[in-house]
Amino acid sequence: MLEVITVTTHSRNEMVDITSKVREVVERSEVKEGICVIYTAHTTAAITINENADPAVPQDITSFFNKLVPPNAGYKHAEGNSDSHIKTTLVSPSITVIIHEGKLLLGTWQGIFFCEYDGPRTRKVFVKVVEG
Repeated sequence: MLEVITVTTHSRNEMVDITSKVREVVERSEVKEGICVIYTAHTTAAITINENADPAVPQDITSFFNKLVPPNAGYKHAEGNSDSHIKTTLVSPSITVIIHEGKLLLGTWQGIFFCEYDGPRTRKVFVKVVEG
């Protein structure tokens, strides 16, 4: 089963919690044991798992990444978004989560985030549920 989630971002760099949307896809699949692959086909966006209980965590991550890989640092890429490409490479465009007893096997504080590095934009996230 493959579904597409649309994510609209509002900032150049932003982390959007998509956990509930991914959970809905898993529920609709009715898969009890398997895996869920969450993937974005963009070169300036990524997917990650991190704490979703405290909104300061995604803010801190975004702030750190902007210091680690600043925009306009003399990159050669003509579009002016090399920092976005580098951040995506550091994070990854996909993750895989185990499905157990019909639910995503996430820790108490874990959430799934879409990471925008070249927004604001409307993006697609592909969610593939595989039984097994």
